[in-house]
Amino acid sequence: MRNCEIVGWGTSLPDRTVRFGDEVRYRIADDVSHLDMLVDAAGRALAGAGIVADEVDLVLGAVAAGIQPIPCTAALILERLTLTGHAAAFDVNSTCTSFITALDVASRYLEAGDAETILIVSGDVGSRFLNPAQRESYELFSDAGAAVVLRRSSDPERGVIASAQRTWPSYAHDTEIRGGLSRSPAQAYADADPADYLFDMDGRRALLAMMRVLPDFFAAFHARSGLSYDDVALWVPHQASAALAPMLDRLGIPADRRVDEVRDFGNMVSASVPFMLAQSLESGRVGRGDTVILCGTAAGLTANILALRL
Repeated sequence: MRNCEIVGWGTSLPDRTVRFGDEVRYRIADDVSHLDMLVDAAGRALAGAGIVADEVDLVLGAVAAGIQPIPCTAALILERLTLTGHAAAFDVNSTCTSFITALDVASRYLEAGDAETILIVSGDVGSRFLNPAQRESYELFSDAGAAVVLRRSSDPERGVIASAQRTWPSYAHDTEIRGGLSRSPAQAYADADPADYLFDMDGRRALLAMMRVLPDFFAAFHARSGLSYDDVALWVPHQASAALAPMLDRLGIPADRRVDEVRDFGNMVSASVPFMLAQSLESGRVGRGDTVILCGTAAGLTANILALRL
């Protein structure tokens, strides 16, 4: 057990919505920036924790597609929160599951005594990278931000029980944005394929890969952690697509103890897991003493799973 506790959380959801059939998606306004959304979520999390930014020891930016190549997104968030303080700031990126990776990293900093209070901020504006010609992805993604304040806990029963992460590189190119950095820099845009600068997904291949690797990955995690399904109050998976429910069924996760809000919120990329966790905390669906599992797949192909006792 790596002792820590969530002492504050916050979310940011655009007011503008679009509908595709009976499904709702959230899209950021043209005059709102990605950074505005992230700072809004961070500010709410700090307020919920009853602290100010100067009391934070570390800011982790956990986003899939950041604000700019340099500096890191975490530094830009910190600049908007305070110009003083003592926090370090850096990014953790495992695309859609970046929050789970960041929570894992944060718990280790807290356990080692290198920090007392950590702010994790996730969120993406997928709508600004979507290709209208790819209907599957164009109608799937929503924009959102989410943040939590994590603090070392004196309660030995609270914290990260176990975690695991693995990447299957043979599926690395199933989900990607190729342009924008050193492979195809911005100054080469005029001579490049414009599609390289937009989100590209082979949905069928990504789904088949997920179905192939997740059962064994989950089984190994539960065997190593000693957690049975009956020990878990709630599974909070990445809201990847409409295939979420069948995949969770295949994994044997009970329908009444899992979050599936794809129809009403879509895929929120890195905000997906923390947004749904914050909702579950806010509504009282889970609370102190409950064990929750955060899990999902991401580009790479990467899978994450983390058990947290609240």
